Amino acid sequence: MRLLRLFPRIDAQRGQTLKRLVGESLRAYAPRYALAFVCMGIVAGCTALSAWIMRDLINGVFQNRDFTLAVWFGVTVFSIFLVKGVASYASNVILSRIGNAIVAAQQTRIFNHLLSQGVDFYQQHASADLVTRVTHNAQAARDVLQNIVTTVGRDLLTVAGLLVVMIVTDPLMFVVSGAVMPVAVYGVNRLRRRVRRLAQSEFTSLSSMVGVVQETVQGVRIVKSFGMEDRMQARMDDTIASVRHRADKIATLGARTGPLMETLGGLAISAAIVYGAWRVIHQGVDAGAFFAFVTALLLAYDPAKRLARLGVEVEKGLVGVRLMYELLDTEPTLKEKPQAPALAVGEGTVAFDRVTFGYHAEEPVLRELSFVAAGGKTTALVGPSGGGKSTIISLVQRFFDVSGGAITVDGQNVRDVTFASLRGAMAFVSQDVFLFQGTVRENIAVGRPEATEAEIEAAARAAHAHDFILGLPEGYQTLIGEHGQGLSGGQRQRVAIARAILKDAPIMLLDEATSALDSESEFEVQRALDQLLSGRTSIVIAHRLSTIMRADRILVIEAGRVAESGTHAELIARNGLYAHYVAIQFGERDDAAE
Repeated sequence: MRLLRLFPRIDAQRGQTLKRLVGESLRAYAPRYALAFVCMGIVAGCTALSAWIMRDLINGVFQNRDFTLAVWFGVTVFSIFLVKGVASYASNVILSRIGNAIVAAQQTRIFNHLLSQGVDFYQQHASADLVTRVTHNAQAARDVLQNIVTTVGRDLLTVAGLLVVMIVTDPLMFVVSGAVMPVAVYGVNRLRRRVRRLAQSEFTSLSSMVGVVQETVQGVRIVKSFGMEDRMQARMDDTIASVRHRADKIATLGARTGPLMETLGGLAISAAIVYGAWRVIHQGVDAGAFFAFVTALLLAYDPAKRLARLGVEVEKGLVGVRLMYELLDTEPTLKEKPQAPALAVGEGTVAFDRVTFGYHAEEPVLRELSFVAAGGKTTALVGPSGGGKSTIISLVQRFFDVSGGAITVDGQNVRDVTFASLRGAMAFVSQDVFLFQGTVRENIAVGRPEATEAEIEAAARAAHAHDFILGLPEGYQTLIGEHGQGLSGGQRQRVAIARAILKDAPIMLLDEATSALDSESEFEVQRALDQLLSGRTSIVIAHRLSTIMRADRILVIEAGRVAESGTHAELIARNGLYAHYVAIQFGERDDAAE
């Protein structure tokens, strides 16, 4: 029972975490774990047997001077170690493959869970923290399981077998040498509690380090432009120093089990030698039994040290496992209804009915907003920044759920249909263009991976992108960097427009889709957009008058409400907010011309 106390005594929360992890993994990999345990049992049995035969070896060979028996023992020992080596190799390979499978499965599970989360989730979590949970926390799950399985299956069985040998050989000597065990248990438990606190801080520091790297890479132009290299280096140095400091402390604490067990082990072995020699000399105990006991005690030393470290290693790993489960237990704020039907798009009319929404409950962005974007028509949204225009685009795609009112497409509430059918019916182009790492062709075809080369090229031509793409080193097969590195802002935006054109969705959502284009490119792309938007439901956010004037209906959004609506001519005639907005636009142009 004292030996079992070398395992970590964990509180209810960590106990549930460990129970959950072990339960999931044993169910998934039970046959392979069983085979590994059989192999480790063979290893433990071989180790115990090698100690057991020492009694007969000493008594039969050296005392009786039987050379034939010595040869037999030599063959036996060789056979024992051969079987032990094969079984050890098999168990190591099996457990390594299980461990790799656990990491892959958990990383896939975490990433799938991240994809199921809504946009609000990503606004509340730093990307560096999520990256750390996908990588380090999944590996922590493997490390915890591997430590427990190898310790229980190999070390615990080995020590148990050797204890049997010691008890059967000389029970009194076992009691004498085992007196140091309570001291070992007490020392290990104190170290375990300190490691737990440090491991939590280490994961936080690792997340911070990933965050500094991400910010530097993504904002390298700002870093260079403002001469921030020294400041970013200082931040990274501080973060690395913090990680190193905690890692050093954990390593130091973990290593303390070494001298603890070395000292106590030496004490136990010394006591066994002195007491055993006294019994051999004064009580007539045979020398073979003494050597068998000492051999078993020495063979138990290394696995006992690993048992002592188990609590420290498990405590360190459980911190990462708990963070992993915290993420997996975070329920998506947006969910499809059970058996939700697919959206059936007819005319594609989008309606907002008294919609209220705020990113924070106490600060509504939209206030009982109502309007209809007629099917097959273009509705332009104009107004000051912060009025809620981009929020409208997000709500149509159900990136967030409204807190009041309803949004419908052809009379179907967006909350009642599947995500795939709703978003599949829409093509979205933002002013903040995001391109994936890959080829130009792959970026254009993200909405229709099955599109033919001819269709992709036609979409690029319509977006006024074909010519510059052909000028790239590998044309459509040119690899572009993260976030479209290697392309200008206008080129990235034309690629984004091309993929919207290729998707050929019945509802188009454009948020400053031509903001990064020069006048000549805008003219060409606008012609393509006019053709594309013809006959489709389109909601367009724009500041350029040329884009706004083409709309069938213009909505002036101010403070989360529709302040004015009508055609360009109607709104100019009213001489209200829109007319003032247009006057400012023309005034800026006149100033620029002068």
